[in-house]
Amino acid sequence: MKTNIVPFGPVNIGGSKFAVIAGPCSIESEEQLLSTAKFVKDNGASILRGGVYKLRTSPKSFQGLGKSAFDLVKLAKQETNMPFISEVTDPRQISDLYDLVEIFQVGSRNMHNYELLKELGKTDKPILLKRGLAGLVKEWLLAADYITEQGNEKVVLCERGIRTFETTTRNTFDINAIAHVKQFTNFPVIADPSHGTGVKELVAPISMAAAAAGADGLILEVHPNPSTAKSDGHQALTFDDFKKVMTDLNKLLHVFDKTI
Repeated sequence: MKTNIVPFGPVNIGGSKFAVIAGPCSIESEEQLLSTAKFVKDNGASILRGGVYKLRTSPKSFQGLGKSAFDLVKLAKQETNMPFISEVTDPRQISDLYDLVEIFQVGSRNMHNYELLKELGKTDKPILLKRGLAGLVKEWLLAADYITEQGNEKVVLCERGIRTFETTTRNTFDINAIAHVKQFTNFPVIADPSHGTGVKELVAPISMAAAAAGADGLILEVHPNPSTAKSDGHQALTFDDFKKVMTDLNKLLHVFDKTI
């Protein structure tokens, strides 16, 4: 089935180009964001990610800088000229984030938040829809329909692993889902091996597997010093790690007539 082409700012998702979205899980400071943004761009990333609002399991965990991060994002975009994606966690945040982001991200905890999905469907921005923690593929696709039914066809799905009985990794990354989406739907699909594994050492091989299975791109967590990260440092790539992943990806994608 032919995949739709979705414009993520100046970057098209779903065509012959393989898109790499990269940046910190959470924005922590100007130095952290700017150094990461410049590095990932210099090494092939085309879209900058960064958490402004963070949904966390524990209320005591870092919840993001919120509106305090807005000026940092504007500066990073000005310095790098990269489109920016960030998670929207509440319908009330849409208007605040609208002029800041080129792409809205719906996190796994909100895949079933149908009121949020409907409100995003009324916007003209692309939406990256992550699969729920225990969401069936059918439920994931129906969640996408909540967006498209409101008139916004610019939806990209994101496989980020699901909860199973296995505890070796943070989640169980579902390669089958990528192949299924590409075979039986028109939606482009992005892979998130950072959340899919929760293990930094596994991000690279699962990135390659996702690309080989037909993913249209990756979303990767990158941090200048993961050991000090305020969220998800255990799964974040260092700058050297990211550079190696991009080098290997270029070699692999050549086989499938794709380029970064």
